[in-house]
Amino acid sequence: MSTTNTPRVALVTGGGSGIGKAIVERLSADGHQVATLDLQPSDAPHSYVADVTDRAAIDAALTRIHDELGTVGILVNAAGLDGFKPFLKISFEDWQRVVNVNLHGVFHMIQAVLPEMIETGWGRIVNISSSSTHSGTPYMSHYVSAKSGVNGLTKSLALEYGPAGVTVNAVPPGFIDTPMLRKAADKGYLGDIDKTIEATPVRRMGLPEDIAAAVAFLASEEASYITGQILGVNGGRNT
Repeated sequence: MSTTNTPRVALVTGGGSGIGKAIVERLSADGHQVATLDLQPSDAPHSYVADVTDRAAIDAALTRIHDELGTVGILVNAAGLDGFKPFLKISFEDWQRVVNVNLHGVFHMIQAVLPEMIETGWGRIVNISSSSTHSGTPYMSHYVSAKSGVNGLTKSLALEYGPAGVTVNAVPPGFIDTPMLRKAADKGYLGDIDKTIEATPVRRMGLPEDIAAAVAFLASEEASYITGQILGVNGGRNT
């Protein structure tokens, strides 16, 4: 099999910052035409504004992407929303908001993009979940539940659509240095960062580029025999 990757149209949700932005930059460097889908316009060459919980807005953005770039061959679901509250203080509205973005948004994006992948007989879907699905995290029960659902969805869809040439995998990031993480740390939600680094076998925080490298591989031609996998990128904290 050739190790040369065919340039594809890639779509990254949450591509305006953090992990999503690093994924956009890496896939672009690999030669793909990359579109971002986010709540706010980004500085990416192909930036589209839509809420991943709004199916009509997603469909409208995809129509533009198809007209301007072509058929989406790679989908990376990186849009996310965290939340920190004791379980008994989580209102159902809090629960719904976090689940809507982190799980229902993935559902909408995959349903919207998958038919074209099936039609072309080739597709790569990579879902960004969370290492908290391995260990649990206190005060984030809604977030952990939603991201655990993403892992389950990944496995089920891999079985359904492998015969159509579409692979579906998930990357649960570990302790990654992003604006979202720094904001949570500043509010005291993450404890002592230095102690977390000391407890990490590779003795450092992860970088968004670490996640982007894993995503780039799973999106490649070479990864055609890998599907339904949960590839942890966490410095060895969760094995």
